[in-house]
Amino acid sequence: MDNQKVHWERIYKTKTAQEVSWTENIPHTSLEFISNAKLSLDAKIIDVGGGDSQLVDHLINQGYKNLTVLDISETAIVRAQERLGASASQVKWIVSDVLDFNPEISYDLWHDRASFHFQASSESIRDYLTLLKRAAKGHVIIGTFSTNGPKKCSGLEIMQYNKASLKQLFEKYGYESLSFETQIHSTPFNTQQEFIFGSFKAK
Repeated sequence: MDNQKVHWERIYKTKTAQEVSWTENIPHTSLEFISNAKLSLDAKIIDVGGGDSQLVDHLINQGYKNLTVLDISETAIVRAQERLGASASQVKWIVSDVLDFNPEISYDLWHDRASFHFQASSESIRDYLTLLKRAAKGHVIIGTFSTNGPKKCSGLEIMQYNKASLKQLFEKYGYESLSFETQIHSTPFNTQQEFIFGSFKAK
């Protein structure tokens, strides 16, 4: 088991959802960006690094029928499945480091909130975006820590972005920039974190 997987399994085994900074009961910004993509309810949507995020709950409730959640932590995915109960059967669950993911289909929408910024080397950023170009033929929504946000998360180094750096990076890999939004995320322990969200579409 690699160090990244060990790290995240330990986090999810020792901390509840209210003890980690990224928890959102209602992921308003993500839902707004997904709504703006104007997808059909049978569109193929993947939430990368989704863990036990509640985004999938809201998408199920909105009637989306072709949902996938990918996370490196099996513990996080089991927690999400237990929370959803019978509805968990409506989702395809994948336990994998995103860089080891070998998608069998292309997705109409690729959503990643707070996972991409853990790609902290030029090599892993390149590998992620190379995979993305193969796997996402439609819309891409990325939420990362902004240049005014934290410099680390869960003890790990992260990359910070702003509108200009996200735009430059994703356009380099063949994506058209659609819109950007700064989000002030209030953590479960009442601290504030600044995120930048970007929406892109394959050219």
